[in-house]
Amino acid sequence: MKHQVKNLSCSLIGLTALLGVAGVVTDSAQAQSYKVIYSFRGGGDGAHPAGGLSHDLAGNLYGTTYRGGTYGFGTVFKLTRSGEKRRLYSFGGNGDGRYPRDGRLARDEAGNLYGTTYEGGAYGYGAVFKVSNAGKETVLYSFAGGSDGEYPTWGGLSLDPEGNLYGTTWGGAFGYGTVFKVDKNGTEAVLYNFAGGEFGPDGAYPYKGLIRDSSNNLYGSTAYGGAFGQEDGFGTVFKVDQTGKETLLYSFHPYPDGGFPSSGLTRDAQGNIYGTTNSGGNSSACGIDVGCGTVFELDRNGKETVMHNFNSVTDGAHPFGGVVRDDSGTLYGTANEGGAYNYGTVFKLDKHGKFTVLHTFTGGADGGYPDAGLNQDGKGNFYGTTYDGGTHGVGSVFEITPSCSGSKQWCP
Repeated sequence: MKHQVKNLSCSLIGLTALLGVAGVVTDSAQAQSYKVIYSFRGGGDGAHPAGGLSHDLAGNLYGTTYRGGTYGFGTVFKLTRSGEKRRLYSFGGNGDGRYPRDGRLARDEAGNLYGTTYEGGAYGYGAVFKVSNAGKETVLYSFAGGSDGEYPTWGGLSLDPEGNLYGTTWGGAFGYGTVFKVDKNGTEAVLYNFAGGEFGPDGAYPYKGLIRDSSNNLYGSTAYGGAFGQEDGFGTVFKVDQTGKETLLYSFHPYPDGGFPSSGLTRDAQGNIYGTTNSGGNSSACGIDVGCGTVFELDRNGKETVMHNFNSVTDGAHPFGGVVRDDSGTLYGTANEGGAYNYGTVFKLDKHGKFTVLHTFTGGADGGYPDAGLNQDGKGNFYGTTYDGGTHGVGSVFEITPSCSGSKQWCP
């Protein structure tokens, strides 16, 4: 698949004979409980889930497919953990939007789902939508393609207790993206327009969504820009407050600290930020000038620490989905490529720096190319999507439960 950030395929010398293997790998390095809950069929059923999943208290999962549905422009779906799927909405490609590719749908207490479409809406530049649990869709805002932003990014939306939605777009007043707010009445306000290299090294092209702290400050990353290289720089981590003031928290180099962060962020109670970079790091396995990506920590003082450097063949490459963090401080995530078959991996990284591959995708029945991160249900089960693979080759939803000394019960 193609991405808008620098994502060069890794060279996997000597592994071409393995690429035809399908099914779930169960070697000793992957002594986990892994299963595919659902394989998309294409057509009206939906195809190519590019976003992550959200869940309700009953454990039902909600997500989007980038393609497929009645009109071919994507769907919103509901899936039980036992694999019973219901299509809630098919995008028509006109005023209602087309091609949803959210990082994760936001969900309110009434069960309404909120997300964005990359294109469509009233003007063709994307839309913010609401879908009820009964499947009724409402367009809350259509981007006009000017200073209000255009082409909402892959990150989805963040929902605050008052019902305000926050997100990012790829374009804006200066052409380098925005941070926006849409209230419950559908009124949009641009909190920040990225200037890229034109007016300062504030970052360019936010690729994923935002997280909020208790003061409603917003945190995110840009895939390009920053202090090193201006609009063609290597990416940033930023903060935007409710008055629209932006603070540049970190600029990537990208060697050896990573480059082109294209995932969402996670923040702990102490204010430390965790994320991934799509490229960079100290590995030359994906090319000397590319790098396979990193997992990083950024503390409250702006000090960045590389927690892991991906090296492609054994552990994966080019993580897009960010990480989730459990109570023990262990991080869980996906790599979009790499692994033994070059279809990506699921991994965990503990607070001591120990890295474990939980699953290596084969591109067959178990799925391939996970674009999004993981959703954790609180019981130690993790859920995710693959853009390709599955029984029908157009993507899947999977569940994985890390083992603990052979036990299927979760433990830190």
